[in-house]
Amino acid sequence: MVLTGETPSPPSKSTFDLSTYLAEHKAEVELALDRSITVIYPEKIYEAMRYSLLAGGKRLRPILCLATCELAGGTREMAMPTACALEMIHTMSLIHDDLPAMDNDDYRRGKLTNHKVYGEDIAILAGDGLLSYAFEFVAAQTRNVPPQQVLDVIAHLGRAVGAAGLVGGQVVDIDSEGKTDITEEQLTFIHTHKTGALLETCVVSGAILAGTSTENRERLSRYAQKIGLAFQIVDDILDITATQEELGKTAGKDLTAQKATYPSLWGLEESKRRANQLISEAQAELAPFGEAATPLVALAQFITSRSN
Repeated sequence: MVLTGETPSPPSKSTFDLSTYLAEHKAEVELALDRSITVIYPEKIYEAMRYSLLAGGKRLRPILCLATCELAGGTREMAMPTACALEMIHTMSLIHDDLPAMDNDDYRRGKLTNHKVYGEDIAILAGDGLLSYAFEFVAAQTRNVPPQQVLDVIAHLGRAVGAAGLVGGQVVDIDSEGKTDITEEQLTFIHTHKTGALLETCVVSGAILAGTSTENRERLSRYAQKIGLAFQIVDDILDITATQEELGKTAGKDLTAQKATYPSLWGLEESKRRANQLISEAQAELAPFGEAATPLVALAQFITSRSN
């Protein structure tokens, strides 16, 4: 598909097909990711970075960025570097999360985890390489976007991945393992930081790149916060109900690690109800955008219907 600087026509709800939308956008993201990192000396580190970055997955995070940028009047072309950077950061978090010092997992996306292939030392460095390169990629590759907006995106990425976001959530998650007195507030803190902060940045960064208003950015931020929490609730449910083949990673990890989860607090049925409620609230935030928000509405629904 040839990308132009023209604002795309919003899809009609009656003709919109999410599976086609996801397939087209995922193909563009996969191509951009493949081109983003070439193997040079020392080959081992670039091969390790590419191994996990190109291991598949839904590419939901970059697609959310692209969809929001288009909703706000931008193009996929201007958002693609940030979309790739978001997937690099997400991949870093998966590589490090799978390490023996963290979740100690052998499989991710149906393949051996990075440290099982390259060793723990190279896996740590591959994650570090992806994290630093993500910021370089946004700064060096973003086109036709005012510099201040690019700077704002970089700042949001830094906050999402640092102690105020993903890292902070991971620390509390580790400290909570094996404890039986974790409250709903503590669990929500873990997941709004560990999972939700990056998902929110996916949406907000697309809006920033397109230069949307502060009011719309805040509305989209609330949408993202709600789908981020719903995403984690569904993850907790799938860890109990899905098989390793369906998940592409070890099933039942949370129970084995004695982690607090939403089903352990609320039960499965109440967890499902709350996830659906969050998705409804998220979709309501998009009402002022009309049919232009159809992809984001459908993506929110996709979160609760997924099987992995």
